[in-house]
Amino acid sequence: MAHYISTDHLRNWRHALPFWLSLLLLPLVWISALNGGWWILLPPLTTWYLFAALDGVLGLNLDNADPETTEADLSWYIRLTSTWVPLQFITLFGLIAYVSGADHLSSLERVGVFFGMGVISGTIGINYSHELMHQTNRLERWLADILLAMVMYSHFRSEHLLVHHRYVGTPRDPVTARYNEGFHRYYPRVLKECWHSAMQVEKARLAQKGLPFLHRKNPFLRYWALQAVMLTLALLLGGLSGVVLFLIQAGVAIWQLELINYIEHYGLTRKHLGDGRYEHVKPHHSWNAAHKASNWLLINLQRHSDHHYKPDRRFPLLQNYSDAEAPQLPYGYPIMSMAAMVPPLWRRVMNPKVRRWRQLYYPEITDWSAYSKASNPMPRSGQD
Repeated sequence: MAHYISTDHLRNWRHALPFWLSLLLLPLVWISALNGGWWILLPPLTTWYLFAALDGVLGLNLDNADPETTEADLSWYIRLTSTWVPLQFITLFGLIAYVSGADHLSSLERVGVFFGMGVISGTIGINYSHELMHQTNRLERWLADILLAMVMYSHFRSEHLLVHHRYVGTPRDPVTARYNEGFHRYYPRVLKECWHSAMQVEKARLAQKGLPFLHRKNPFLRYWALQAVMLTLALLLGGLSGVVLFLIQAGVAIWQLELINYIEHYGLTRKHLGDGRYEHVKPHHSWNAAHKASNWLLINLQRHSDHHYKPDRRFPLLQNYSDAEAPQLPYGYPIMSMAAMVPPLWRRVMNPKVRRWRQLYYPEITDWSAYSKASNPMPRSGQD
């Protein structure tokens, strides 16, 4: 049974402090740049393996905060995501200026430094942009756009808010990984389809208002302008090599994001009701993980069922769900993302869990093949 955290406890900065551990990752990438050699492995090893080990030591956190807690009581949490933006900006472009002219680093070491930076800007930066984009505050949404522009993935905001949350668990959502779809097939598909779906949904919104695609209200104009600023800054600070290093960082960050997207809904689908309609999103349409350390790192992103239930709910207020309410991952995202990179291992772990999930929630559906095909959302009769 969950223990409920008091509002007075949430107000205390000590309760928020573990989430601020992410700031310690930024000095690590500077250490790797200053020293080179094996030090370039420090950021990814810390982000993936250290927090995976801490999950094993610290276990689960099943506590819930009162969801009616006011924003005034969450100031230490809200400050974290906003504070991260200028720190990542300074670190990224400071590294471009420094590494581009660092004679003590080989070409491989320079790539390694920006691989580590990409792990951080993907695991932390894009995740924080996700938190910021869901808020109604205009400043926070702008901060989300700035973070996404730093990894050249600005369209994620349109796709996530207008496509993913509406169509999650259906063939119309590119991000929902199909049952038995390995990550290496999923990744190129989602890169193409998410950009296309984001573009189409914004075109449709403008058309409904009778506006042309190049109207100032099209967020893609802002996306492209911010991305152009980032590329120009990389060029000015580091020349062509600075641009290459910037793009390496962005590519790694995007890979990190889509790894997490792959995990969050793998094989979970909403029941088709006919005529292109699906049941409402429910807690059992997302995989969850209550592992304490990785939820500190990912600001409770692993409480994913509640995020889809209340998308604008601040991360400290996201609720944990029990095994009886929503499916649970055996490990936190750091370990599960490593498993996802090895499709046979991933299927061995997750496919039995998906099949049990189907038997538990939808015993009446005997053929799931149509749910795995974006071209055919209708289930057919017969056996799987």
